[in-house]
Amino acid sequence: MIRHLGTALRVTIFSIVLLGLIYPLVMTGLAQALFPRQANGSLITVNGKVVGSAIIGQLWTKPQYFQGRPSAAGKGYDPTATGGTNYGPTSKKLKDSTRKTIADLEKENPDAVGPPPMDLVTSSGSGIDPDISPQSAYWESPRVAKARHMSVSDVDALIAKHVQGRTFGFLGEPRVNVLELNLALDGLKPQ
Repeated sequence: MIRHLGTALRVTIFSIVLLGLIYPLVMTGLAQALFPRQANGSLITVNGKVVGSAIIGQLWTKPQYFQGRPSAAGKGYDPTATGGTNYGPTSKKLKDSTRKTIADLEKENPDAVGPPPMDLVTSSGSGIDPDISPQSAYWESPRVAKARHMSVSDVDALIAKHVQGRTFGFLGEPRVNVLELNLALDGLKPQ
């Protein structure tokens, strides 16, 4: 029995050292060496100041900015409490929340054509998605153009410049990073 306990203890200590210390340190070192921007959170800085991350959405409420997807993460866009609403399609809370979001979007965007795109109405699975569809950006462009005293065509041209294609040409959908688009609207150059 003592021999088995000794073996189990040695295997446990070896596993803790290998998998709890050495492996994480090696992976962190490789990530920092090969992908430093991504390993440090894909931070976007302007004039030396961090203004956000390219991979974490933010709350935008002013009419001169594009809004991202709604967030169900914590109290909103909380990267430490990611997740969706987990409401099912028959949930009364989901239906009521969706109706309210649609009504709010239509009120805030009176010049938009058609109903709001679904990604502006529903939260993502993570609750912190930083991107919206190009259709959502174009749907919001009349409000943004009006608030900035710009033409819709100028705003649409800026959107077109910020559309990112599918990853590797076939994964996912085209998207627009809301933070990068809003920074471009402000005439700031993200680093």
